[in-house]
Amino acid sequence: MEIDIRKRKIGLNFNEYGVAEIWLWAPLAAQVSILTEARELTLALFDEGYGYWHLRTDQISKHDKYRFKITPLTGGEALERADPASLFQEEGPSGPSTAFDVNAFSWTDADWKGVALNDLVIYELHTGTFTSKGDFDAIETKLDYLIELGITAIEIMPVAQFSGNRNWGYDGVFPFAVQNTYGGPSSLQHLVNACHAKGLAVILDVVYNHVGPEGNYFSDFGEYFTDKYHTPWGKAINFDDAGCDAVRSFFIENALMWFRDFHIDALRLDAVHAIKDFSPAHILSDIKAHTDKLSEISGRPYQLIVELDLNDERYIRSQSEYGYGMDAQWVDEFHHALRVCTGQAREGYYSDFNGVSDLAKSYKDAYVYTGQYSPHRQRNFGMPLQQSSGAKFIVFSQNHDQVGNRMLGERSSNLVSFEMLKVMAGAVFCSPFLPLVFMGEEWAETNPFQFFVSHSDEELIEAVRKGRKAEFADFHTHGETPDPQAEATFERSKLNWAKIGEPRHKTMLHYYQTLIALRKQNPVLANLDRENVQTESFPEKNCLLLKRWKANGEILVGFNFSKQMQALSIDPAFQHASVLLDSSLTQWNGPNPESNPIMAEGQLNLFPESILILYKADA
Repeated sequence: MEIDIRKRKIGLNFNEYGVAEIWLWAPLAAQVSILTEARELTLALFDEGYGYWHLRTDQISKHDKYRFKITPLTGGEALERADPASLFQEEGPSGPSTAFDVNAFSWTDADWKGVALNDLVIYELHTGTFTSKGDFDAIETKLDYLIELGITAIEIMPVAQFSGNRNWGYDGVFPFAVQNTYGGPSSLQHLVNACHAKGLAVILDVVYNHVGPEGNYFSDFGEYFTDKYHTPWGKAINFDDAGCDAVRSFFIENALMWFRDFHIDALRLDAVHAIKDFSPAHILSDIKAHTDKLSEISGRPYQLIVELDLNDERYIRSQSEYGYGMDAQWVDEFHHALRVCTGQAREGYYSDFNGVSDLAKSYKDAYVYTGQYSPHRQRNFGMPLQQSSGAKFIVFSQNHDQVGNRMLGERSSNLVSFEMLKVMAGAVFCSPFLPLVFMGEEWAETNPFQFFVSHSDEELIEAVRKGRKAEFADFHTHGETPDPQAEATFERSKLNWAKIGEPRHKTMLHYYQTLIALRKQNPVLANLDRENVQTESFPEKNCLLLKRWKANGEILVGFNFSKQMQALSIDPAFQHASVLLDSSLTQWNGPNPESNPIMAEGQLNLFPESILILYKADA
């Protein structure tokens, strides 16, 4: 079935006359019918070849509940299943699908042109724990707060329908359906429209590397999975085996839907290193090509951002340069090096990182490993970069993975001092890369963000519990792993917005606002040319100097990750530079009453666990 860039074709859709058109890929079926609950109708679909079944009918209305009845080719009893391309599972994965008109929403963002990639200041949030109410409507009440903070884009963790009412979102089993407990598809459209009205872009996290375990009935329809490969989370999606053409179209349609029908500005594609595809055109490249076509039609830019741990530039290289054309990627290695700088135990994958020397390399090269030997992997890893734009890379001091994949889900505020939190934030916002803030980080939230699920299958629940315990074997952690199934684990993970009014948390929030404003307003910090970067590390002092420049201006950033006062020799040209920010000052709850960091002999004095940002405008 050929993809129509202008409209969703897979699943059940309504045309401008209110007539329902249904397309279902079910090559394992001998017969297919659609059953509606309220009208008690049974309508047969017609075999269109290549496994596709089709029906156009005016006997199905918006909001009708429906299922498909599938008679297997192999014989046996007919199966009743929800639509794999359902837009709304109002009663959850085990219930019927709800016929939803994705084009019924009245958008008011016709003039919206998006936020340029270079201007992204990203705020990652989980819908269920961002607010006490835990839905899309509640997110809307916080948009003015995010704008005042300086955020230009929110990134929403996955919303594809999962089992139960609490989950990180990576266990979705209906890729097109918007989680019912968050408010469903119309509420998501309303949120995106509200964001655009206030100048905020919206990034949506999607999962194309696996499908969740509970409520996953894809195999009853066709060869959605392959045994050629395996993922840590279950069967690999079939992108290059027999029957893969329809599966590829299914996920391309999904990406297009979020952009076209929900006005999402960018997709963050989860763990693309787990997508196995040896087709002549990788599925990511195909998604990019179709996305570009849609962008030409709509006149809006759309970005594809990937989570990738392969240090392989092919993913972010343009298609004209034989790459996959992804617009940007997360850089975990920046985070890992930064964590070791702050005293994080060098266990598990942190064992590969050496603190300030590796952080200095990441400032220059984005990746730390660019082909050298990795002791943790016991092999050479990574490749040198040719990309010059820092806008290809997203960095952070925290994110949902790096917090939630700790056994106890501790945030940085529970692991390092208040002073070190300020240094970590400065490390991100002074980088030549795109910054990401994890919800609550900006006020030093102390509530954890732990791993939680709400499955109904007891065997699955126990398997998840055992899996979480096994995951931390390399980290030699002590204590009891929180029960992922327990509602208390979920409740502990919610933000405590009342903390903003407390003095220290209020100070940290103001500090973040100041950092973000500097990032936007200073021409050097706002410039993301990765070539205009120099670093000097001092491992014996656990200090780092970062120098960045642009025509008519230079920035010098001093980082002291140690617990002692440190003096560093600097370029004499910075002798009379302006101090843009000094985290050691008392206004930031630091020990320093006044900023006088440069001694006459060209020594930069750095207070313990502090960051100092100097700016020199060229004559």
